[in-house]
Amino acid sequence: MLASLLASLVSGHTATAFANAKKAFVAYVLAFAAAVFGAVFLVVALYVWAAQRYGSLDAAIWIGVAFLVLAAIIVGIHKLAASIRARREARRRKADFTAAGVAATVAVLPSLMRRKRGAALLLAPVVGLAAYVAYRLTSNSDPED
Repeated sequence: MLASLLASLVSGHTATAFANAKKAFVAYVLAFAAAVFGAVFLVVALYVWAAQRYGSLDAAIWIGVAFLVLAAIIVGIHKLAASIRARREARRRKADFTAAGVAATVAVLPSLMRRKRGAALLLAPVVGLAAYVAYRLTSNSDPED
């Protein structure tokens, strides 16, 4: 990868790629501006049509309400997607930490087993886990009581 990057620098392809990217950026900015102007004129045309048909105040109110409803729908969909992404990321993070813990345990096991007290060192976390499970089973988790 580094060799191809150096080769492109030497051959001048990088300058050409940057020039092409700059041209594409300008083209997309201009296209976006034209699309925004087109959308604005369509909204104005919708207002003129609705004002002729229903009156200017009613047209303005209904178009304004429609845009507010559209904004609420967009925000709702975004929040739903963000919460789904956050839950997925939390599950992935938990799995990564579990995998790292298991890998660390497997890596340490051979060195612990070579020692005289290695079995006792391995037994300590098991005893701690059993104590934690016993505590969780006997503790009152209901805040109403």
